[in-house]
Amino acid sequence: MKTLHVVGFKNSGKTTLVSHWITVLKHLGYEVAVLKHHGHGGAPELPPAHTDTVQFLEFGAVSTLVAGGDMIQLIQNKERSFEQLKALAASSEPDVLLIEGYKQEVGEKVVLIRNEEERQELESLSGIIRTEKTAELFEDITRLDDWLQEWVEARL
Repeated sequence: MKTLHVVGFKNSGKTTLVSHWITVLKHLGYEVAVLKHHGHGGAPELPPAHTDTVQFLEFGAVSTLVAGGDMIQLIQNKERSFEQLKALAASSEPDVLLIEGYKQEVGEKVVLIRNEEERQELESLSGIIRTEKTAELFEDITRLDDWLQEWVEARL
């Protein structure tokens, strides 16, 4: 499994790029998983309050897992290490794991910047293999898509 982080500050285009790259990689025949850091403070949004899943959590379950229709939804009320989260994301045996965020963790990184101040703040991160300006991200997206394909194929 190949692993690539897409990092940057809030609203730098991380989710947009990761979403686009999922479609690119899928078109190339790869299975893709995503691990996203919820950097907006607090817990991620839960399903609607009337669901069984939320009821189980409200009554004290440390985790709930719902399975059906070739899909699994897992919610846990427990902090996990980055390595444990990667293992969970990789449990579907993808060819590529795209990681949105987790900029302080070890791994190859594409850094998205909006200005020179952000470049200076992020240039000390470990594992940077490419830096892109957010404003130029989709001006010639095929250039970046070609780079991604080469990156994946070099790691086969």
